Amino acid sequence: MTHPRGSAAKTAAMSAALSGAVDLSALKARAEAPQKQPPAPPRPPADGAAPGPAPAAGGAVIEVTEATFQAEVVERSLHQLVVVDLWAEWCGPCKQLSPVLERLAAESGGAWVLAKVDVDANPRIAQLFGAQSIPTVIAIGGGQPVDAFSGALPEPEIRKWLGSLLDALRDKLPGIAAAEENGGGVEVPEDARFTEAEEAFERGDFAEAQAAYERILDVEPANEEAKTALAQVKFTARAEAAGPDAIAKADADPADLDAQLAAADLEVAGQQPEAGFARLIAAVRRTAGDDRNKVREHLVALFELFDSADERVMKARRDLASALY
Repeated sequence: MTHPRGSAAKTAAMSAALSGAVDLSALKARAEAPQKQPPAPPRPPADGAAPGPAPAAGGAVIEVTEATFQAEVVERSLHQLVVVDLWAEWCGPCKQLSPVLERLAAESGGAWVLAKVDVDANPRIAQLFGAQSIPTVIAIGGGQPVDAFSGALPEPEIRKWLGSLLDALRDKLPGIAAAEENGGGVEVPEDARFTEAEEAFERGDFAEAQAAYERILDVEPANEEAKTALAQVKFTARAEAAGPDAIAKADADPADLDAQLAAADLEVAGQQPEAGFARLIAAVRRTAGDDRNKVREHLVALFELFDSADERVMKARRDLASALY
């Protein structure tokens, strides 16, 4: 069961869109050359307007337009991580997120640069990434999108996101290592709230772990990390309470809904998710009303423990839809 921060499908789609909008073949050759050269200065726009700032080392935050996108984002990303912030003046969440990104970029010491794009003035860039909403933030490395998120995430999550990106790209983008040698980078501070919850989980105190994650969500209802962890805690507590004979009990009495739910939890915990999903889908077919809804909600909660693109989950969702309708 995995819980990636970015959507692989969305990243792949954005990568394809970027490849279709700009010529990456020459850039790729330059990126793979033994001696990497600094990015070229931006090309003057066709309308004669003054070009944007050159992509040489400089400010941590840059304003990017359609005319300067190739040089400021694509070419710069061959040597340095570029984080693109799609925003608009009328966007409330953007006003919460952008200052956090700007501050973190300044703190990074050049490990990465923030490229701000006003989508109202530069709609083609938003179309390029297939952005459905703003704020949308896309990480670009080596001329291609590598991860993305939408919405105004809490600062600790953004720090972790950036830290994982810098770790993954350190050997590929020389600008990251150079900045870190000079004391730059992204420090990921320990979040005492998560530490408390994780310690409770590790010692088997599931009630305290659940309460700790719920306290986080009381303050930050949109905290996806806490939501995911809470779902895992609840599932683990149920699976351990099910008992080793849960599957045999359920098989002996298909009409016992609680036994079916417990058996499905045990099967998923035992790395047999297909069996657990099939068990509950069969129960959905046999039931109606509140009983059917109870089984359906339990099954959907199990789906949420997996990547939404997991083929086993996708098949089970189709089978559930068939059972319901």
